[in-house]
Amino acid sequence: MSATIDSALRGMAPDSSIASEGDDLPWRVLRLLNSARWILSAALIILFFVLTDPRVVGSSQPIVAISALTGLIVLASFEFAFLHRRIGSLRMHIFGQGLGDIVLFTLLMHASGGITTGFGALLVISIGSLSLLLNATLALFFAALATIAILLSQTIAVTQGITSSAEFTNSGILGAVIFTIVAATQMLRRRVAETEALAAQRGVDLRNLVELNDYIIQHLRESIVVVDRDNQVRLINGSAQKQLGAAAGYDGIRISALSHELSDRLNAWRERQEDAATNRAFSTNDGSTRLEPHFARLGPQRDGGVLIFIEDTSLIAERVQQTKLAALGRLSASIAHEIRNPLGALSHAAQLLSESGSINESDVRLTEIIRVNSQRVSNIVESILSLSRGDTTNPKNIDLNEWSVAFVDEFVSTMELFEGSVVVTKDSSAAEVEVDPTHLHQVVWNLCDNAVKYASLEAGAIAVELSCGHMESTGRPFLEISDRGGGIAEDIVEQVFEPFFTAQAGGTGLGLYISRELCERNGSALSYHPRAGGGSVFRIMFADPRRWHTKRETA
Repeated sequence: MSATIDSALRGMAPDSSIASEGDDLPWRVLRLLNSARWILSAALIILFFVLTDPRVVGSSQPIVAISALTGLIVLASFEFAFLHRRIGSLRMHIFGQGLGDIVLFTLLMHASGGITTGFGALLVISIGSLSLLLNATLALFFAALATIAILLSQTIAVTQGITSSAEFTNSGILGAVIFTIVAATQMLRRRVAETEALAAQRGVDLRNLVELNDYIIQHLRESIVVVDRDNQVRLINGSAQKQLGAAAGYDGIRISALSHELSDRLNAWRERQEDAATNRAFSTNDGSTRLEPHFARLGPQRDGGVLIFIEDTSLIAERVQQTKLAALGRLSASIAHEIRNPLGALSHAAQLLSESGSINESDVRLTEIIRVNSQRVSNIVESILSLSRGDTTNPKNIDLNEWSVAFVDEFVSTMELFEGSVVVTKDSSAAEVEVDPTHLHQVVWNLCDNAVKYASLEAGAIAVELSCGHMESTGRPFLEISDRGGGIAEDIVEQVFEPFFTAQAGGTGLGLYISRELCERNGSALSYHPRAGGGSVFRIMFADPRRWHTKRETA
């Protein structure tokens, strides 16, 4: 018998269980079977001591019966500890429980009066359960061992006069039942194995689909944010994280923590307000981009989950801008031929007339008006020609702190302003940018000139401040030009950057437009922000230094 068992152990295939030892199903089956063994053994021990006349458990040999029950309790207790910590191999536990049940249940049946007591049915439960974890060969091997043990017990019982030889028939039937249960269990095992393999394949397909879906969402050019009914962020792709300045982990974050403007528009959309209040564009935290949200409900009502599409209006503005530039290019050609030459003639004639000694003082004033306005028209023509030509940039590394100080000195002396009317607030860290210095000079000069001309009139004094630094959310360097004027009305903020739009008398409407264009050519962004306490802040957000350093290294 020992040689047969050793042979079976050596022949046990690695796939004898439904899953590998790392899977949880075989261990759960063994724990469930062990729990049933412990409960059943405890109940039989109670019956052993309670029902003594007539005795049901151990009626023929009480000492053997209580020994078998004690062995079952001990086996179950050790198995509880070993299975919980998964000490030992799965193979060891299967053979340990199987062989232990065959020996101890057979002893219990023999000590209680033989096959007629019904305790042999316990072997059916044990062998049938363990056959779920064995291949057909080993399952039939255990069935054969159980049948041999039953027949051996019946032979000894007949020899001892406990039962009659007629009970061999019942022993044979019990053995046949065990073989039948094992055969049925093997069919169930194959079906379970096929189902598990199919489920595993479907799980792999589902994981691949989820990964593909997540990859597509995260790499979409469109920005997507999904929030639940409590306005908590459930999904945000990489594009939206970049635009809103969101951190990598967003679990449990409310939409208001990402953007107050987006949260306000979401609440307005849930309250079914007009599209003008919900789809109105807003600036990012660093002011470098204008975003326009669009909302789509994920359920039957607006108070549930919401899918938010965030559109970068700068892309649309860029396409519109290209159309405008094309129109300006065609217009500039006509201006160059039709206006520039007559304009020069008018300016030259006005200058000659003013130098004539035969005109009076009032006529000199009129010629000065002609000359000044001719020069103004000439500047407009030159600005339009400059934009239409699309002059290339010549970027250089500039330290904003040093450059700002030098610029202010030049601006104050040129404009003949009082010392302290234009000040510089330096950044403690080095604010190095890569930009065309000529373009930067033209942009900042125009912004400071506007602040001196228009904002200072309302403030009653010239108070312009230049400050530079880095944005906390993105690390991008910036330069701000601030004043204490009346500011710009919210409804015309974007219009002030449009060509030929002006809210001031005598303005050309091209200064801010040209300034923004020059910034964009240098990879920067010019935006307006209201100043706390009154006034305006024009912020130049320069390109990310990490990008142009990388670009330079790979060039």
